[in-house]
Amino acid sequence: MKTMHQSKTKEKQTMAERANTLRAGVLGANDGILTVVGVLFSVAAATTNQFTIFIAGLSDLLACAFSMASGEYASVSSQKDTEKAVVAAESRLLETDLAGEKQAVTDYYVARGVTAETAGKIADQLLHEDALGTVIRVKYGLKKDHYMNPWYAAFASLVSAASGGIFPLFAMTVAPVAWQWPATILAVILSVSLTGYLSAKLGNGLVKNAMIRNVIVGIITMIIHYGIGQLM
Repeated sequence: MKTMHQSKTKEKQTMAERANTLRAGVLGANDGILTVVGVLFSVAAATTNQFTIFIAGLSDLLACAFSMASGEYASVSSQKDTEKAVVAAESRLLETDLAGEKQAVTDYYVARGVTAETAGKIADQLLHEDALGTVIRVKYGLKKDHYMNPWYAAFASLVSAASGGIFPLFAMTVAPVAWQWPATILAVILSVSLTGYLSAKLGNGLVKNAMIRNVIVGIITMIIHYGIGQLM
């Protein structure tokens, strides 16, 4: 019975990590698309030299990818440190204020419609089986011995940002010169629509709103950077 419970817990933890990695991946792809197309439009509006445009876009793609990866690593590492601190604090409270911790668990179940007497019995049983795991779950929604891996999130951001940036870079530098502008605009609109769709699905949001919002941001980004390039 215990082995089956551990197996289920491990499966849920893996799903949580995958969800976090996917989130970092979608955000990284969106940033990669917008930052690279911003540089491409600024440079292409100022010069027609295809090699210069390519190098500028490629340099920004790499810079964006590593910047996103380092930022995601720092963010998830900070979250991990905070969760560890919370677990350590609750571990101390279990030793110094067991009654208070039991009351917190009892209140948790009372708030969910269980009678105070039954909630107290549930709290006693759960604290007997796994005191620390129970307390951090009901008070903070955490799982014992499970912390997000910052390396997974960082790698997802690195790969996705680079992958997202490839769309406008490829369109601008591979399409025939006469078609490079419309090809890039189309590539950006399609790619940010995709990231908007994925972000809405992962966050249980409105797909249509997310896609429209991303397209509008993409168009504004292109207009602004094109204007900057014209001033150069």
